[in-house]
Amino acid sequence: GSHQGGKLRQGTACLSPLPGVSAGNGCGHTLLTPHSGTLSSKNYPGTYPNHTMCCWWLQAPPGTSLLLAFGDVDLEPSEHCAHSSLLLADPLTGTAYGPYCRNSVPSAPLLVTNSSTVTVLFNSTSHRSGRGLLLSYATSQHPGMGAASPGMQRHPWDVPDPPLTMCFSVYCPAGCKDIHGDIWGNPRQGYRDTSVLCKAAVHAGVIADELGGQITLSREKGITLYESAFANGLHSKRGSLSEKRLIFHKVCCLLSPACDDVLEVVAFNASSWWNEVNVLGQERAWVAERAALSTTGHSWAAEPGAKAAWLELDLGTRRNVTGIITKGSSKQHNYYVTSYHVSSSRDGKNWRPYRGSSGQEDKVFEGNADSQGEVSNAFIPPMVTRYIR
Repeated sequence: GSHQGGKLRQGTACLSPLPGVSAGNGCGHTLLTPHSGTLSSKNYPGTYPNHTMCCWWLQAPPGTSLLLAFGDVDLEPSEHCAHSSLLLADPLTGTAYGPYCRNSVPSAPLLVTNSSTVTVLFNSTSHRSGRGLLLSYATSQHPGMGAASPGMQRHPWDVPDPPLTMCFSVYCPAGCKDIHGDIWGNPRQGYRDTSVLCKAAVHAGVIADELGGQITLSREKGITLYESAFANGLHSKRGSLSEKRLIFHKVCCLLSPACDDVLEVVAFNASSWWNEVNVLGQERAWVAERAALSTTGHSWAAEPGAKAAWLELDLGTRRNVTGIITKGSSKQHNYYVTSYHVSSSRDGKNWRPYRGSSGQEDKVFEGNADSQGEVSNAFIPPMVTRYIR
């Protein structure tokens, strides 16, 4: 059966001189960094394959210890978990945790170790069912964690259960955008409480997927219907009533409403505009001012065939800009922008391309896929600027 804190049996550990790596034919989505990470078995959450193994070597910085969150452990049951198993070990002290499988699950969703080094060993033999496993980890420097699992009923941060509307903090590893599982809701309404937490944080634009980071959120009363949205490269689903919902905050809860203010645009400018003439000889000007999101009817459009067209917004003074929302022209005119770059300027003359959190190359933002829906993209880090193109 399961044992916690026992001594390691010979031959059950996987040793490697290279911390922060994984090896074996049973490894699924894996992202290992010094301070946090996520790991899963092959095909998760589909059935894991027969006769595979994977070993992950987790190494935290000196002076810190590892905290592991069991997002999902669903291995076909067998006596002493002999057929398929998950075993965690501290190779420095010889302490073992497990073996775990469906009939011998971890006693708590969060395992706090006293070690900076842990090996995670997954083995499978012949079996018919089982989603496999999904784990997240963080170091003692980042004690709040979000484990992402579509089948998980309780999150590590649910212990103790935070009261409604109280702020609490969670650390999300990088790479949550690609984790399996759904999200319901959008940045404006909030998210259904069954959503994959850190994936929803990427959708809401509070962290960059390339970096991960600390997120602040509160749980508030649920709403009747959660509308779907495309934001920051992710699609959310339309969801029904939930008892509670998740609200993400870019700063302390008490100050967060100011973060969502729509900034006033003092003036619009553009590289060109389309002067449409219909079959009756009537003119319609698609000028830059038509680009305001509140405008009804047709929008701004560049002159047909124009190369490197741009739209410029003047905010009147330097402002902290945390994101942008775009929309197509209207139902009558099925025009929309599918992708775009962003540049900023403090004086309207010298322009700086926005490169995002990576800083290596100009960021390409995913725009709209139709003329009706709004698409939001976050600036992480935000820009302090007056002019935006």
